[in-house]
Amino acid sequence: MSVNSLKSDPMAGVALSTRSESRRVSLFYVGAVAASFLIAYLPTYVTLAKGPWQTEQEGHGPLIMLAAAWLAWQQRGKLASASLRPAPVAGWIVLLSSLLLMVITRSQNIQMIEVATQLPVLLGCLLLIGGWPLARIFAFPLTFLIFSVPPPGWLMDAFTVPLKAWISDLVTNFLYALDYPIAQNGVMIMIGPYELMVKDACSGMNSIFALSAIGIFYVHEFVDKNWVRRLILITSIIPITIVANFLRVLTLVLASYYMGVDRVEGLFHDLTGIALFVFALALFFLLDGVILSIGYLTARALRSGGATRRA
Repeated sequence: MSVNSLKSDPMAGVALSTRSESRRVSLFYVGAVAASFLIAYLPTYVTLAKGPWQTEQEGHGPLIMLAAAWLAWQQRGKLASASLRPAPVAGWIVLLSSLLLMVITRSQNIQMIEVATQLPVLLGCLLLIGGWPLARIFAFPLTFLIFSVPPPGWLMDAFTVPLKAWISDLVTNFLYALDYPIAQNGVMIMIGPYELMVKDACSGMNSIFALSAIGIFYVHEFVDKNWVRRLILITSIIPITIVANFLRVLTLVLASYYMGVDRVEGLFHDLTGIALFVFALALFFLLDGVILSIGYLTARALRSGGATRRA
């Protein structure tokens, strides 16, 4: 719109000024909501930073939250064309009930539910700002935050105990077949003069959660709409993690046999944990490369076959 047209149509200038003022008010509202959210959950983050985020099991929590924030930022282009319709009734119901649940679980030290209330609290804020259209835009970043919620101990035990027992069986049977002096009693592995216990960290559950988050993030952001490729990658996460964890336990047992248990504990044990995760990621991306190569070769063969038939 030119300057002359604005002068000849003062109502247009008023409308433009109104839209600009509305945008400033909206940005102020969003900023106030974001600041209120951070203040409400600051004690939660401090508790997590002093406890779970320092452990191997939950150390990926801050990275998940940063990734969710990045995913939300990537959706900003959709806001210009979105028809936002605030839903104050639903928004206040979801927001107030979630905040009440957060206060109760914080007072009772129920950390999992306290952290999980972030999701409905954010949903309530989105409903107040832009209604269900805005909630749909940010649905994936919001859902992705589930990976930042510390799982309950009973759930971890239900999967960790049988998984580490199975890993112990696999390693023992493999080394026994290679004529190593090895025996097993549950999660206790006796090799030569040494006795090792397969701990929870060696079960692979931690890596399954972390690799699942990375895999879903990668599939959502960098994999095209090929649902076969997406399905194969998602379903491969658990088998890949189990293979990598088998190699970690195998490495620790062999290192104990040849170097002694004292040299394996501490730094070496932690390094194998990092190597496990790096190896699992490498397998995941290698699998994706194989899928892409097979797809390319298949498409090329089909084109060649079609050209031969036409000839």
